[in-house]
Amino acid sequence: MSTFTFQDLISVARTLPKVLLHEHLDGGLREATLLELLAERGLPAPAADVPGLVRWFDERAHAGSLVEYLKGFALTVAAMASPQALERVAFEAAEDARLDGCVLAEFRIAPLLFEPLGVAGDAAVEALLTGLARSPLPSGLIVCAMRQESDAQIARAAELALRWYGRGVVGFDLAGPEAGWPATRHATLLQRLLEAGLPLTLHAGEADEGLRVLEAVRLGAARVGHGVRLADLMEGPQAAAVLQEVRERGLHLEVCPTSNVQTGAAASIAAHPIRALWRAGVSLSFHTDNRLMSRTSASREAALLVAEAGLGWDDLQQMSLQAAQASFLAPLVRQEAQALIRAWPLPDRHSLCS
Repeated sequence: MSTFTFQDLISVARTLPKVLLHEHLDGGLREATLLELLAERGLPAPAADVPGLVRWFDERAHAGSLVEYLKGFALTVAAMASPQALERVAFEAAEDARLDGCVLAEFRIAPLLFEPLGVAGDAAVEALLTGLARSPLPSGLIVCAMRQESDAQIARAAELALRWYGRGVVGFDLAGPEAGWPATRHATLLQRLLEAGLPLTLHAGEADEGLRVLEAVRLGAARVGHGVRLADLMEGPQAAAVLQEVRERGLHLEVCPTSNVQTGAAASIAAHPIRALWRAGVSLSFHTDNRLMSRTSASREAALLVAEAGLGWDDLQQMSLQAAQASFLAPLVRQEAQALIRAWPLPDRHSLCS
């Protein structure tokens, strides 16, 4: 009988060179940093110290729905609403990812969320990019628009992304509540971004049906955030056609297992659609979504997939290679990351779970 613990699996997972494509900066603050930033702005904290704040987020982690899960962001956005705070949060996120074994990362946020709090969109992006650049981790920034906002506000976010494209911004995303806010509403805008060369990654198939994933890829998204409901289309007579389409279009799914369980998109890690999608041949990789909100890390996600989802270390290595290939960063950066991933010595299948 194996005597290895889950912590042992996390230790192994930290050695795996990982690629982080889906992490929201306003969902990944360090608890101590959040407390300090709230105090600096004179804002009330839900707990008086770090252990208390940890317990507060632990209690909120299993929100059960995407709408409820998203409510915690009001606290972090308010705390981050200064250029100095934005720079700090971005730098710490990059360093946390690097120390967790990531060799390439893309972080995302909706910069216009800070405008009502006194930080202009351009100032927010500049501060975030300054923070990311302070870390030696190769990284980029994805500008998000919140899909529940007005068409005009979403167009402003797109213009912001275009202004900073090539200067650290690497892509554009539609985030926020999914059901009732289809990406097809912005087809013309998304097409204009594509024509300007800006890559797209759209949230889809998390809190809505699998057809939303196909809609996203047909709108030009090279990647889809979450996309787990695509698994519903991988059964029955349409399965072969669906798989053929996502392969031909080069779709890559940014899957966030723990977050998916917490928001109700998956019943458990063991029952998570990631295994079925992977076995079907869908290009995908594993990510954190929101480290603070979901109480996780890239290494923890990897360890969970090995311990509970029936995936092996070789599967995770291949996922990381596919994530590097799907990254919006420069080709040389992607190639260097892939070289590090390929050089990783696979753990002995007989000594650790696989």
